[in-house]
Amino acid sequence: MANAVGIQELSSTAAWRATLAEFIATGLFVFLGAGTVVVTGGLLQEGLTSARLLAIAVAHGLAIFLLVSATAKVSGGHINPAVTFGAWITGKISLTKGVMYVVAQLIGAVVGALLIAAVIPDAAHGNLGAHGLGSGVTVEGGVVAEIVLTFALVFVVFATAIDPKGLAHVAPLAIGLTVLADHLFGVPVTGASMNPARSFGPALVAGAWANHWIFWVGPLLGGGLAALIYEFLFLRREE
Repeated sequence: MANAVGIQELSSTAAWRATLAEFIATGLFVFLGAGTVVVTGGLLQEGLTSARLLAIAVAHGLAIFLLVSATAKVSGGHINPAVTFGAWITGKISLTKGVMYVVAQLIGAVVGALLIAAVIPDAAHGNLGAHGLGSGVTVEGGVVAEIVLTFALVFVVFATAIDPKGLAHVAPLAIGLTVLADHLFGVPVTGASMNPARSFGPALVAGAWANHWIFWVGPLLGGGLAALIYEFLFLRREE
């Protein structure tokens, strides 16, 4: 049965349309989010001031708000392997479609990073907005930070966009504001990934792999935990 569903989705126009939406949205998210990091740090030569921190947080939050609004009806507006992983382990998406989404998200992120590199002068590239640990932050602290930040994000996604009784009409705004708030705390700590694709694209193009595993392990653990807790303590408890 699972194989039949997988084959059916691989030949489904709707599934490929949704996958294309994830590719486009993730590419634009990286271009706008990581691009703001590069522009403020490389072109404007700013340190991590409070103003720059706010600019980075707002750019990521607004980008997610707009892109989730644009793709929610097509793909569910995941734009993040951690969200897709949470949806898969709770049965909201099939394995085949989940893999299609994640591959599209990763490729889109790479394209977004390549576009930044094509637009911004070489001297201002830096690491293209790749994530890394802040000064004095331990590996353990970075992992915990990413778990908690992604937990908050995926919990809000489930509460608003996935829960049939959630406030779906405000989901894009709620998700965008969560990303913004997470960035205000997380940028000085880990760069506030919450999204393996957002980390992967700039890391691949810039060759910035230091502690990169943190930005897979933390978001997947946090996102998976949030999805399971919401699913079994709130969604299924009401059935």
